[in-house]
Amino acid sequence: MSAIEGLLLDIDGVLAVSWEPLPGAVEAMTSLRAEGVPFRLITNTTTHTRRDLAATLAEAGFEVDANEIVTAVTATASYLREHHPGGRAFVLTDGAPDEDLAGVPIAGTAREADVIVIGGACDAFTYETMNGIFRRLMDGVALVGMHRNLYWKTAQGWELDGGAYIAGLEEASGTSAVICGKPASTYFRTALALLGVPAARAAMVGDDITNDIEGARAAGMTGVLVRTGKFREADLAKGSPDVVLDSLADVPGWLRGA
Repeated sequence: MSAIEGLLLDIDGVLAVSWEPLPGAVEAMTSLRAEGVPFRLITNTTTHTRRDLAATLAEAGFEVDANEIVTAVTATASYLREHHPGGRAFVLTDGAPDEDLAGVPIAGTAREADVIVIGGACDAFTYETMNGIFRRLMDGVALVGMHRNLYWKTAQGWELDGGAYIAGLEEASGTSAVICGKPASTYFRTALALLGVPAARAAMVGDDITNDIEGARAAGMTGVLVRTGKFREADLAKGSPDVVLDSLADVPGWLRGA
């Protein structure tokens, strides 16, 4: 394995769970900065803008600049501006992503949309709304996913995510969604360009064997799986992480020996 010169770090499940810092995570990030290891935070979280994420992480004890964060929402905005210029997007997601979707015309309903965008799941994912989306897909409208996360874990327990709905819509309509966040290789390449480190010398640290680890390895990176967040022992049979660590707290020490 080549020496690792930079890191991409997932946020939820690696730095924090429900915005409470995981043991040793704040100290690990402080150590990475002190040792001059460049990193970017990449996340499929759609609840917060980059600015809000930086502020929320600061409240949890992490010193992070908004420019160090790459989200699935900003990646989706870039894709829509390039591939659906001027097209009205019906966006179904949690949070308020408008700030990071600047320049993308927003449709009020699925019926008015030129493209359907699915983000993080929330109470707005009702049967009526999903059926309206399904009808538009049957009319030939394109489907775009901010990410393909099937589930995640909060302080309250497991939560179904938008990827489960995307899978159902694809199966029912015969449509294939374009995914803009993890595990799309374009997303990792964008983050690596901001990091300034080639894939062969970068590692992705995540708790999701599919979206974080296998996605990063497909992009040519080293995949470091941590046993926090949504990690389950059964995940080890679903993919092939290059490294398995207990938590982010172990990453600085691993880097010194890598």
